Amino acid sequence: MQHLLAKHYPQVEWIRLVQDNLNTHTPGAFYEVLPPGEAFALGQKFEPNYMPLKGSWLNMAEIEFAALAKQCLDRRMPTFDSLCRAVLAWADTRNRDRKTVHWTFAQTDARDKFSRHYRNVQKFM
Repeated sequence: MQHLLAKHYPQVEWIRLVQDNLNTHTPGAFYEVLPPGEAFALGQKFEPNYMPLKGSWLNMAEIEFAALAKQCLDRRMPTFDSLCRAVLAWADTRNRDRKTVHWTFAQTDARDKFSRHYRNVQKFM
């Protein structure tokens, strides 16, 4: 990150960093690999935005990007303009059709999906 900032974004005051709630994702992690002065300066460049513990909107965004890649970006685009037009057309169609992420994984679904693992665990009990 230090190299990325220094080389590509030396003029920015701060960067908003969207991340999960993993306990290692804190500004304190910089102190583990950098001298204190550099760690402090780098930590001041980031504004951490943690995703909610429940209802991961970041996962939903990843699902949308996967749909974009599979449905629209599965071919070569000859120019940047054609890429932009294709992505905008895909997004317009998806929005017009009110396509959404169906984020449901009920307990019964989990039991069905992972039932083979439950059997393995019960053998050891």
